[in-house]
Formats: sequence, structure tokens, C-alpha cells
Amino acid sequence: MNSLKSDLEQFICVGNDVVELKLVKSEDDFFNNKKVFRPEMTHQLFGQTENIFGYKDLRIQLYYSSTRLAVYLNHNYSEKINPNQYEGVKADNVIKAIVDTLEIQPITSKDEFIKELAKESTFKPSGNLIHSYSREREGSTSQFQVYKHDRMSLDSFREYHSRMQTFLWFFIDGASYIDTDDDQWLYYTFFEKEVEGSSTRYNFVGYMTLYRYYAYPDKIRLRISQLLILPPYQKQGHGAEILQAIYRDFVSDINVLDFTVEDPSDNFVRLRDYVDCKVCMNLPSFQADVIHKGFTHTMENEALEKSKIHKVLLMHSRKVDLTEHPHVNRYINTERAF
Repeated sequence: MNSLKSDLEQFICVGNDVVELKLVKSEDDFFNNKKVFRPEMTHQLFGQTENIFGYKDLRIQLYYSSTRLAVYLNHNYSEKINPNQYEGVKADNVIKAIVDTLEIQPITSKDEFIKELAKESTFKPSGNLIHSYSREREGSTSQFQVYKHDRMSLDSFREYHSRMQTFLWFFIDGASYIDTDDDQWLYYTFFEKEVEGSSTRYNFVGYMTLYRYYAYPDKIRLRISQLLILPPYQKQGHGAEILQAIYRDFVSDINVLDFTVEDPSDNFVRLRDYVDCKVCMNLPSFQADVIHKGFTHTMENEALEKSKIHKVLLMHSRKVDLTEHPHVNRYINTERAF
């Protein structure tokens, strides 16, 4: 029995280590292992242990074209368990687990996927452009854009959303797909804009969803549900930039009471605190000559009325020592967390 157990353990792989994610711009990218990034979690596909059974040297390739998010899925291995040799024990069907959970119809031919890359330059983001900014990246200046979608009104965006939301399973614990037929959802998509000669490419960076809740008696409370920045673009300040852009998008809307966040991660809490502190720094009641006197209801009211910051979030940010705005120094690294 111990010998059989030892033999079977050779066929156990860790999902996080064998799943290869990649954003592919060109045929060279397809074969470039430096472009691979790993999931933060796979228990939502393979179970709590995140183990995959039945293979040696397993590699699962889940690649996305960088703009249209066409999906390529394949796997290879050096050996697969033979049920005839191991008392009928079979290997996990990893491809079925991925396809069923992500609800995708992937391309499985390498050549077909590479042909699809020729269509990348035809992609243009849908929605309204609400913000543009730049970042130094890989030795040059890159341009980024944020687009807003009020509702799922276009079939083309519905299809695009169905592909971009598949990343959630690998990076958001407790992930689930939202009801896109519900018109109370808001969508923001983020892209890197690359210009090469006469061609422009919009590489997918991430996205955010918000829900419009009723707030008594006649207002709307916006709740951030999901925020995802893909690993190749993390730690470059995109999260803070995007969150501030969305704040600005609604700060003048008299129908919006405030912003809240649904079950935020620790990283998102730090990001939100950083952004809230930066926003409050521009308000008169938070200036250095008055802030040392301590927190007041004037601060609370001004943050809510002028910046839509919910008092619960503001109270959380009070954990930071506000004297002479040292909160900016304390949270300066948080801007790079997303």
C-alpha cells in the first residue's frame, strides 16, 4: 500500500505552478516564456488543495490575445497515469475543469490562435473614454485609457466581458460571474494604447465593476464589486490612478450619495485608504493648519458632500495619523500595489 501511495504521489501537480497565463501580442510572444504569469489561486477550479492528479511535468497553457482576448487552451506532460497499472485510478480532466468553470470555447490549435493575432489591430474599445494618463514602463512612456460602460447595451461588449471576467477565477477569491442583464451594473475597462506606425493596439490591462444601489430617500449608493489589474501591469500605480478617475467621474453627480466597497481585500483597503487620503488633502477642512486639531464632523460632511466618501471609509482612514499629511508618506508604496 505504501509503495502504491508513493507511486501515485509522483502524479500530483500544484495548480498554481503548472497553469501558465499569458497576454499575447505576436507570434514571438506565444513562444516567449518570459511573458508567462502565474495565477494567485486555482482552488476555484481544482479544489481546496489546488492539486491536479494524474500527470508528470504538466503544463497548462491558457493564453489570451492581448486586445481581443481570444483564448487558447492546451496542455502537455511527460507522462499520464495509466489506469490499468494503478488499480483503475484515472487522471483529472483538467481541460474540462477549466472550460466548464470559465465557460469558454477556447482555440486549441496553436496555428489557428496565431492566425487570430492578425485581427488584433482591428479592435477598438467600446464605451466612453473618461480618462487618459501615462506611465513609464519597460524604459519608455506608455499611454493608458479608462472607458466607461453604463450598461450591457452592446452585444460586442457583452461578449468581450464574458472573456475578461474569466481572469477572476485566478486572482479574486470567492469569484463569481455577475448578472449582465441587470442594468444597475457599471463597467470600467482599462487599456494600454500602443501606436506602431499607422496601427494602434489597445492591450487589455484590467477592469472594474460597480453596482448602483438605492439610498434612501432619492439617491444612489455606488458599490465597487470587482477590481482587477492583471499581473503584467501591477505595481505601476494603475489602481490608484483608475480609482481617482472613477471618483472624479461621479463627484459632480447629485444623484450619487457615496461610494462603498464590497468585501475588499487587504490590498484594496490600503489602496482605497491611500486614494481617500489624497482626495481629502484637497478639501479645506483637511488642510495642515486645521488638521492637527483633530477629526471633526465638518471633515466628515465635507468628505461626503464634495468627494462622495462614505463616513465608514473615512473613519477607517482616520487610523492614519493626519498631522501634516504624513498619511501620504505612509501609503506612498500603496500607489504601486495595483
